[in-house]
Amino acid sequence: MDTKLNPKTILEKEFKIGMRGYNQEEVDLFLDDIIQDYQTFKKTISDLQNDNEKLKEELLTAQKRPAAVSAGTTNFDLLKRISNLENHVFGSKLFDQE
Repeated sequence: MDTKLNPKTILEKEFKIGMRGYNQEEVDLFLDDIIQDYQTFKKTISDLQNDNEKLKEELLTAQKRPAAVSAGTTNFDLLKRISNLENHVFGSKLFDQE
């Protein structure tokens, strides 16, 4: 991203003073506000660009991983696997509750 202005350019900007020129203190205060905004915007943009790059990397990594469930798996197959896991973890305790 190329911009004409940056905080340093704004800070170092000199204005000519005419006979009935602007109040220099008001101009300086306004430019200080602009500089703060530019710094905030630049940091926000940089943070968002970094986040975007991390998310792109995570997406590529996730796309390279094999899917946990194959395309041919049905709900019945999943329920059977869950049942087997429950039996393995809890054993007969599931059915002994009286």
